Amino acid sequence: MTDALVESLCGDLGAIRAPRGTALNARSWLTEAPLRMLLNNLDPEVAERPERLVVYGGTGRAARNHEALREIVRTLLRLGDDETLLVQSGKPIAVFRTGVWAPRVLIANSLLVPRWATWDEFRRLEAEGLTMFGQMTAGSWIYIGTQGILQGTYQTFAAAGEEHFGSPDLTGRTILTAGLGGMGGAQPLAATMAGAAILCVEVDPSRMQRRLETRYLDALADSLDDGLAQVRAAAAEGRALSIGVLGNAASVFPELVARGEHFDLVTDQTAAHDPLTGYVPAEVPFEEAAALRERDPDSYLRLARESIVAHVRAMTEFARAGCHVFDYGNNLRGEAREGGLEDAFSYPGFVPAYIRPLFCRGIGPFRWAALSGDPADIAAIDRELAALFPDDVLLQRWLELAPGRVAFQGLPARICWLGYGDRAKAGLAINELVRSGSVSAPVVIGRDHLDSGSVASPYRETEAMRDGSDAIADWPILNALVNVAAGATWVSVHHGGGVGIGNSIHAGMVVVADGTSDAAERLECVLTTDPGMGVARHADAGYDEALAAAREHAVDLPSVA
Repeated sequence: MTDALVESLCGDLGAIRAPRGTALNARSWLTEAPLRMLLNNLDPEVAERPERLVVYGGTGRAARNHEALREIVRTLLRLGDDETLLVQSGKPIAVFRTGVWAPRVLIANSLLVPRWATWDEFRRLEAEGLTMFGQMTAGSWIYIGTQGILQGTYQTFAAAGEEHFGSPDLTGRTILTAGLGGMGGAQPLAATMAGAAILCVEVDPSRMQRRLETRYLDALADSLDDGLAQVRAAAAEGRALSIGVLGNAASVFPELVARGEHFDLVTDQTAAHDPLTGYVPAEVPFEEAAALRERDPDSYLRLARESIVAHVRAMTEFARAGCHVFDYGNNLRGEAREGGLEDAFSYPGFVPAYIRPLFCRGIGPFRWAALSGDPADIAAIDRELAALFPDDVLLQRWLELAPGRVAFQGLPARICWLGYGDRAKAGLAINELVRSGSVSAPVVIGRDHLDSGSVASPYRETEAMRDGSDAIADWPILNALVNVAAGATWVSVHHGGGVGIGNSIHAGMVVVADGTSDAAERLECVLTTDPGMGVARHADAGYDEALAAAREHAVDLPSVA
């Protein structure tokens, strides 16, 4: 029976769908939750290439190979509530008896000893079947589709508006960007929710089509001239609009610079963190890229870096022309500098430019998914959070707009940015909704790894730290350890997500709200310690906002005055 159930759940990689409803397949909700979320990561609605176990971000996988996926599923079906499954880069390697308070799953992905932490060495080991790239939330089983970064992108655009134009409302403003993949696909909808008119350049027609189908993108342009005209007209009329243009950013951005085109904001979210599998060189027709990548990876990488240099050079020229340009965390600037562009870092990353004050207060991407599969459960939680945080203006606008504009991918889910104190309050409220029956089944609560205290990433989350501690990776390891101690349901530590091998260490956690008093205790602990690490990390670095947050919430920081 177990083998048949395993095959029905994950035997066909092109047709995986997480179970719905209140009937258990595993022995409890604490093991049913990771089972459903793992399978949800590979739902064709969610994953970019489920037949290859790729969820998003170039090669970000949920499991190392098909047999490893089967063994993970088989193990989760039998796992007890006093046992812990260990997963090493997408492969289940051991089950130990640990205790009821311990996590049910512990995951490590892509971790290499620093001297060996290069793409070449990683790819050699991956080819031998010894590791996999877990990205951020692919290999930690908490990806919820493009919505997962949607509100963060919205927050970023709103913060940029506040910084440069005195208002988070971007009505009448224009944005230029590139990349409509699993992460970049959030940009058009985030921009229109903020009121802007945005031109999105994408080299892969299937990605543009997917964003149209999920209503993240409003329309496709017939040409660059047509796209520009539509965006300019919309901005002049104060009308929010997102337009996709088929083309390669490394060609289109320089052309727009040469024309003297101006945009209020310029950014990018192509998959430049992995130039071999994520970025398409301008000299290579899209339909020929895969063959060249396979046949001659060295030539492909050389051409990709040349294109990235042209791409970033154009962005620096936009900045010199008075546009507000920022990197959105894909290591585009780092790859351009590797390619010889000395002033690649002349424009800032989005975290030091706009988001760090939020991180200082433990504010970051808090997400949940309804294990029932019922959208009504998300609607009930939306209503509860709107009532719980009446003074959070951006959250209120988000909760007003998201239900009508955000298409669910896979299990119904929602994300919002909440900080220290508010995350625990929200988690307890969700648990109470489950207990009372207002939500029909347990809910998983997690977050993006891109959070205030869970990452060391000098090209993104920890770029330009005040005390120079950008590359100190103690913090994400401590984050994972304290979440284990606090009672998270599963915890993960990854290398390289978002910016590539050698450039980051990051941690994730998920905790289940099943309506029990035990869950309430776990939720209060985990959803306090987790954002608390963000406050501690930034207070230690000397940020006044973090020091104030620590005083306000009485966070015990022995080394901080």
